[in-house]
Amino acid sequence: MERAYDSLSVAIDALRREGYTEDFNLCEAGIENKHKKTLHEADELNVVNYYRFEGMTNPDDSSVLYVIETDSGEKGVLVDAYGAYSGNVPQEMIKKLHLK
Repeated sequence: MERAYDSLSVAIDALRREGYTEDFNLCEAGIENKHKKTLHEADELNVVNYYRFEGMTNPDDSSVLYVIETDSGEKGVLVDAYGAYSGNVPQEMIKKLHLK
């Protein structure tokens, strides 16, 4: 897995070619895969890697791209434009997605 990417879109394209094809979204119950209609709690996830991107004109326009594998074998990405600390995200998920 490449260590650095120039942009969010370049990272997503490269990761898709590596097999991370699912699109995950944060929700109140955890992380959902709308395409497969599956829902995953924090203990079902492995965050393989993450990449942080900041906007060119405004550092507040940041996003984080998480590379995720689930216990059931789904591989995909989660783009969090505002940080895992906004909205109604379960505490367990915030801990799982905490950037070190």
